[in-house]
Amino acid sequence: MKFVDEVKIYIKAGHGGRGCVSFRREKFVPRGGPDGGDGGKGGDVIFRTAKSHHTLLDLKYQQHQIAKNGGHGSGNHRTGRSAEDLEVVVPVGTIIKNFETGEVLADLSKLGQTFIVARGGIGGKGNAHFTTSTHQTPHFAQEGMEGEEFTLKLELKLLADVGILGFPNAGKSTFISRVSAAKPKIADYPFTTLTPHLGVVKYSNSKSFVLADIPGLISGAHDGSGMGIQFLKHVERTSLLLHIIDISVEPNTDAWSNFTTINEELGHYNAELLGKPQIVALNKIDLPFVREKAKKEVALFKKKRIILHLFSAVTGEGIQEILKNIITLLNQAKH
Repeated sequence: MKFVDEVKIYIKAGHGGRGCVSFRREKFVPRGGPDGGDGGKGGDVIFRTAKSHHTLLDLKYQQHQIAKNGGHGSGNHRTGRSAEDLEVVVPVGTIIKNFETGEVLADLSKLGQTFIVARGGIGGKGNAHFTTSTHQTPHFAQEGMEGEEFTLKLELKLLADVGILGFPNAGKSTFISRVSAAKPKIADYPFTTLTPHLGVVKYSNSKSFVLADIPGLISGAHDGSGMGIQFLKHVERTSLLLHIIDISVEPNTDAWSNFTTINEELGHYNAELLGKPQIVALNKIDLPFVREKAKKEVALFKKKRIILHLFSAVTGEGIQEILKNIITLLNQAKH
């Protein structure tokens, strides 16, 4: 399935049905009065979140969502049929914005949450409503009101407890595949991960948590280099960040510069992200030369008052300690 996290759509609620101009005509009733019925209400456009959707792909190809109009009134005081509401299903984490103004209309962050984004028009009144003592045969009725219409921008921000950051090929996908049931594509070339992946982790007797594997950043991402920062919005909802570092290959052989470069890109995108707790972990210590270099790296980070965890996504060494630390910080964030 193609991952689509932004889409522009046009939505239109239904018009209200028009009122009816009608007069009672019955045998043996010499003076039949007006009996025109009201028009029915137009359908609303309602957004609803569901587990069945994980992307905005469907709306990428169905960019016009138009509700039906209400039925017209008829004689004998019969009201037109109200139209059914149009329900648009979206993933949890969808943000609805007015495309023209950028105003956030709704943030659908809970399962089963609904939002009426456009209301259908009210049906017009039939001529029976306009009878007065001086005007007993009104030959007019109301037109139905128009339904609301908008051009919207939908953005999807994945809901995860932990966002995994790092340069391409740092081992993020291998880590998430080892600790969860997620099966991201893994290969030895840059930008293997082209879309975010979610993995559910169950650690010991603790409550499970959700990891988001974010496609790798590179220096200059905020200017559009590499894959840019198009996926960073998916870490905005997370409680903490797991920063995975790889110093086994050029040019990322210095853990501190690796760490600061990624954080600079975070700051350029959204300075508030720098306030999130971070767990910093050095991968690939199963390689002898990396394990040797790691001693100096740990000492440098310690001087900066940052704990540098050592682990191997391949062998599993050190991973349990990282998961334990994640659980601790998540519990602290909830209190």
